[in-house]
Amino acid sequence: MPKNTLPQSHLKVMEMTSCAILGASGHGKVIAEIAELNGYTNICFFDDRWPEINKIEHYNLLGDTNGLLESIKEYDLVVIAIGHNEIRLAKQDLLESVGAVFGVLIHPKAVVSKYASIGNGSVVMANSVVNPFVTIGSASIINTGCTIDHDCFLADGVHISPGVNVAGGVSIGRASWVGIGSQIKQQVSIGKQVIVGAGSTVVNDIVDNQVVMGSPAKPNLIK
Repeated sequence: MPKNTLPQSHLKVMEMTSCAILGASGHGKVIAEIAELNGYTNICFFDDRWPEINKIEHYNLLGDTNGLLESIKEYDLVVIAIGHNEIRLAKQDLLESVGAVFGVLIHPKAVVSKYASIGNGSVVMANSVVNPFVTIGSASIINTGCTIDHDCFLADGVHISPGVNVAGGVSIGRASWVGIGSQIKQQVSIGKQVIVGAGSTVVNDIVDNQVVMGSPAKPNLIK
């Protein structure tokens, strides 16, 4: 997946006007406001529950994924507002295959280093901090009020939940999810498709496909 540095992606967003959001959810509402704050004036939603639902707050809901595929050329930017990491990645791959444009949406009240690199389709929400020499993959979510310290690597499709603190030099694998309010110690490596439970403290490496929780975080044997 191509990567954008912050200054290039931010300037690109400011030149655009129309934005399609796939996923009519609370998460989608937050993304819509960030798009508005970045200068988008024509924001429309698509959702696979259409036509059962055709409105989300004051925004129009115009169709499902197929409808977006058919009208993709009408939108300057597309954002996937789906919480499930693998589904979000799959939808982005599908839409990119027909020419959808994915940029990076950054809330004006986020602090993102000019030395950070953020992949297409990712969003950075209010009061988050992304420090120098962080690399964040495509279709990732840096949620409200979290911190990503220097030299971290987050692969594609990672979700960092609100209030999470990730210390320096941490690596997080594809499609992993770090639950709200968790803490990750410096230099820790987290594998792909890992779920870190809410409020956990991760002090040791975690291999792929684990659900961990607690302080210190340990595998959930109930899985």
